Amino acid sequence: MMTRETAHTASRVVIKVGSSSISGEREHQVPGLVDALAAWHAAGSEVILVSSGAIAIGAPFLKLSDRPQDLATQQAAAAVGQNLLMGRYQALFEKYSIITGQVLLTVGDMENGTHRTNALRTIERLLGLGIIPIVNENDTVATQEIRFGDNDRLAALVSELVGADLLVLLSDVDALYSHPPTDSRAQRIDAVTYGDTLEGVELGEALVNSVGTGGAVTKVSAAKMATAAGIPTLLSSTESLGAIVAGEPLGTWFEPADLH
Repeated sequence: MMTRETAHTASRVVIKVGSSSISGEREHQVPGLVDALAAWHAAGSEVILVSSGAIAIGAPFLKLSDRPQDLATQQAAAAVGQNLLMGRYQALFEKYSIITGQVLLTVGDMENGTHRTNALRTIERLLGLGIIPIVNENDTVATQEIRFGDNDRLAALVSELVGADLLVLLSDVDALYSHPPTDSRAQRIDAVTYGDTLEGVELGEALVNSVGTGGAVTKVSAAKMATAAGIPTLLSSTESLGAIVAGEPLGTWFEPADLH
């Protein structure tokens, strides 16, 4: 069974990054994220990126200073931002001669057998061609990402769909803590065994801020979903991904169910 020490050797990995990690004051983290993904790709791993950020990146172009609150404007911001988001990723991957492919999904797609099959076929073909699929919620027609957890759930569903060996959930926090990180009582949690209810751990509320939604609640929920499918999950910070790819045992490791 894969351990955190061998996680960097995963043959197929799904990495999810949230809006707040790649837009606004943390936009400078995107080149480092791409460098780490390219290094993993170069090492022979099949890499699938689940990236939020379309609404956050599109909003300023609609002359909006904050995340729009009404659904139609959120969808309009996503329509503008998705194009810009993909353009930024592709421009950064160019120096590694890596091509990216856009895959837009809804939770409804994941629940429809025909749509699931088509999505899997597309992703498998992209990986076979050495292309990095970049998955996002299809925000222009769906409301799930807007309502539930900034693509954490989608990332867990994608990791199960493609039979990933590892799911990595990135955020602005380096690990899971016993209390919100700003709380003086906060203790870093190194690992979570499968079935642990995390009793006594205060995850805080699911967050909705100026750039996205999410928080520890949605990440733990996604981790439980993936580990129930036998996929180990790592929670860490976006800026730590390079070190993780290099083999450093960082973040919080969620052990998977033993399905064998």
